[in-house]
Order: sequence, then structure tokens, then C-alpha cells
Amino acid sequence: MKHSVSYWPFEAIPLEEFAEKILPLGYTGIDLLHPEQARRVRPLGIECPVSAAPEHESGLGCIERAFNRKEHHPTLHQIYEKLIPEAAEAGISQVICFSGNREGLDDVTGMENCAAGIAPLLPLAERNGVTLIMELLNSDVDHPDYQCDHSDWAAGLASLLDSPNFGVLYDIYHMQIMEGDIIQTIRRHHRHFTHYHTAGNPGRNEIGPNQELNYPAICRAIRETGFEGYLAQEFVPLGNPLAALQEAIDLCS
Repeated sequence: MKHSVSYWPFEAIPLEEFAEKILPLGYTGIDLLHPEQARRVRPLGIECPVSAAPEHESGLGCIERAFNRKEHHPTLHQIYEKLIPEAAEAGISQVICFSGNREGLDDVTGMENCAAGIAPLLPLAERNGVTLIMELLNSDVDHPDYQCDHSDWAAGLASLLDSPNFGVLYDIYHMQIMEGDIIQTIRRHHRHFTHYHTAGNPGRNEIGPNQELNYPAICRAIRETGFEGYLAQEFVPLGNPLAALQEAIDLCS
């Protein structure tokens, strides 16, 4: 298992400086960079395991407005048809996509719409060696009404698409809020989980002893599945950020 960290909670530290400081700690990736940023850190020995679509003038492609609405698909295809080759050129192997909010849409129809919107992009993803990954988020605290908010729904979408170029980003913090049972879920659905995010719960802060998730046990369970991808820290540090990242990698190693 390789170790990464999402940049947004630590972006008070300039990107290149951040890359240079985390490498000695054992981190070889920084999540959620755009292709231009990923190219800047590659010479420093850091890769970007996963990117997301930048803000678009249409407002589409964001967490709230994405693939579960058929009327969004033409614009989303334009966004991802540009992003996928750019990500590949920058050495980014995975690109996040979102379901969008329910807004009254039932979960079966939402899943079918997501599959219909994502499927036409998969040949392009395959040609570029990129995997599209749907991110699981909680709809109780951070992202009200988000549709991809349970592991079974995300795994159902992955089974429906049935492609090696589509997977699921399993966010441990978000799924602890929505359903708990983290280790059993990992064992049940790990074939679909191509990337993991962490944070402490409650609060989305450090992952040490002041929160309820047992990360050493969770990471052992992930390793037992044979996972060889990235686990990325995505917590908001309350104390020294680099000390928190050192503690986190020690717990997860």
C-alpha cells in the first residue's frame, strides 16, 4: 500500500515546499491536484494518484450537479473528454467523478443515469490508461442530499458498468458517518475500491486516539485484500500539520 495526502487541508504550505516536506515522511503522492500542478511535483519524486474536474463555467461536474441527471451528460462529456487525456499526460492514473445530489431522484434511476453517462467515457479512459472513480461522500453532515452516499450503491454502479476503468473511492470518514462497519464493507466490496481516503470521526481531524476509528486495524484489513494502490490522508489538522502527517503514516503503516 502506498501513501498519499490530499492537498486542500494543507494548502497554506506552498505546493513544492509541501512535496519536499512529505517525501521524507514516506508519502509519495499528493491527491486532488490538477494536471498542471501534478507536472510541477513529479520532478520532486511525488505523483498525483487522483485528480478531479476543475470548476466549469456551467457549474456541472461538481459534487452537487453531476452524472445522475441525463441533461448534464453532454457537458460532462466535454469536461471529461478534455480532462482524461490531460490527466494521463500529467501521470495521473485516476480521475474522480460524482453522482450529484438526489433532488427527489430515486436511487435506482440515479444509478442507471450515472451508468449511462459514464459508460461512453470508458473507452477514452481505457485508451489513456485512466480509471474513473466515483467518490463516496456522506449526506448527513458534509454533503446533504448527495446520492452516492452508501457503499452498496457505489458497488452496484461499478457492477453495472463492469469495467476495469471504473472504480470507487472509498472514503473511510464519510462512510463511518453513513453506515459504519468499515472493515466488513472493505472485505465485501474491495474489488471495486481503487482508492481510499481517511480522516478522524467526529470532526474530520487527525486520525489518532482522539477519534473513534481504529486505523491500524482498518489498514490491516485493506492490506489483507491485496490492495496495492494509494491510501490518502484527507484530514484537517488541528495541530502541527507535518507532525500530524507523521503520526498518520505511522498508524497506517
